[in-house]
Amino acid sequence: MKEFWNERYAEPEFAYGVLPNDFFKNQLDKLNPGSILLVCEGEGRNAVYAAKNGWKVEAFDSSEQAMKKALQLAHENNVTINYQVQDALEIDYPENSFDVIAAIYAHFPDSIRTTIHRKMQRWLKPNGLIILEAFNLDQIVNTSGGPKDISMLYAMDRLKTDFNELLILQNQNEEIQLNEGKFHNGKANVLRFLAKKY
Repeated sequence: MKEFWNERYAEPEFAYGVLPNDFFKNQLDKLNPGSILLVCEGEGRNAVYAAKNGWKVEAFDSSEQAMKKALQLAHENNVTINYQVQDALEIDYPENSFDVIAAIYAHFPDSIRTTIHRKMQRWLKPNGLIILEAFNLDQIVNTSGGPKDISMLYAMDRLKTDFNELLILQNQNEEIQLNEGKFHNGKANVLRFLAKKY
């Protein structure tokens, strides 16, 4: 999988554009800046947006090429982000580290998804917020992006179980028009999820 992402991110063009994800941006704009972690952040579009708005940004991805593009984008925007190349199962942060943790199209197989989501739950500070957007099960028939393995697509009940210690503020399927670079384009079925730590 790492090879797939390195190959995709090696192209000069930004695979998913340089603008932040709409749902992420809309949620972040309501908050006072603090510390944020971007999970499987790719080329840095969301991390750079957060940094430009005063957030202290940590991000990681398994792809070295993704980190190169993210740091390039940060440099172009005169901001600093702390970006690591790490596997989502192996990386760790202290408990109660972040005010916000965002996972935007961070898809994992069923076998590891719950483990990673539980780690995110632990890393969140009390009153901290999870912001998540991912493709739902209906996306399997669309051509606008996302995994073609249905076990890697998300369902509301799975997220409710994965984040069982949080107060769920939003957990809903939506049909939207994606316009995020050449690989996220067209009609899409997504799951938008917000949850707060007690």
